[in-house]
Amino acid sequence: MKHTRIIAAAWVALLVTVTVDAQQLSVDERIKPYEKVSGISGNASSIGSDTMNNLMALWLEGFRKFYPNIKIQIEGKGSSTAPPALIEGTAQFGPMSRPMKSTEEDKFEQQFGYKPTPMRTSLDALAVFVNKDNPIEGLSLPQVDAIFSKTRRGEYAGDISSWGQLGLQGPWASARVSLYGRNSASGTYGFFKKHALFKGDYKDEVKEQPGSASVVQGITSDRFGIGYSGIGYVTSGVRIVPLSKKEGGEFKQGTLSNVLNGSYPLGRFLYLYINNAPGKKLDPMVREFCKYIFSKQGQEIVIKDGYMPVPYEVVQAELAKLAD
Repeated sequence: MKHTRIIAAAWVALLVTVTVDAQQLSVDERIKPYEKVSGISGNASSIGSDTMNNLMALWLEGFRKFYPNIKIQIEGKGSSTAPPALIEGTAQFGPMSRPMKSTEEDKFEQQFGYKPTPMRTSLDALAVFVNKDNPIEGLSLPQVDAIFSKTRRGEYAGDISSWGQLGLQGPWASARVSLYGRNSASGTYGFFKKHALFKGDYKDEVKEQPGSASVVQGITSDRFGIGYSGIGYVTSGVRIVPLSKKEGGEFKQGTLSNVLNGSYPLGRFLYLYINNAPGKKLDPMVREFCKYIFSKQGQEIVIKDGYMPVPYEVVQAELAKLAD
């Protein structure tokens, strides 16, 4: 996938000190702790990604330990709600689990005369979940496409509608696959459509959920369920299915190392978009909140919420965008 190739090309040759040890992550030791500054106050709003709702709340909680009087309202109804909120000025922060589309960027630029500023806050492995009792060993992307899509652009041999078609036996053999997904306002919906369905169309029987937690909850209570969301939403009621890019390929877990080297096919950045006018000073609260995200504390929160911290090199690149 183009997205994972971009990630791999950028960092695979770098000596990144973010480590993966028995699934335990740590923040790059070169990333500095946040340092409080004076004169930070005010109110703001965050509108956008449901996937990042918990992250935004946890970042705000940590940020308010430095600035107790700060108030930021957080609304997470889907990534597609972020661009219009930034354009209309009803939000200062636009979290998105996908990059802005060119049409969204164009509308922003028509309004302000410059493009929005994307901040790559963290890394996510978009996960395919099944019920904890499901014994499936792994799935190829063409199989995932044949499960979720009616157009099958991944060119799998045929439609997949039962677990028996995937080799499961016993009571699973005749059980129909029960599909769970996100609604079209979600960046996760769009990312999965582009990268797992090869830009094809979802089946009509996908049960669209308002949030990632609802997807996982549905699969937890549905033994034959399968769905997708950010890996940070994993619970004890579901299993994450290892994935391969093609038929016969090696199944890969969604670990940081596999996302960075491009072998896990559904790796992605989680973004925070802001309105940063060239040649003008960025609002101090917006600047400091972003600086907090890229601090040691902010990236520890990324790990706490089940996602993956960005390497030091990315932190430096993103902080440079905040310079006056």
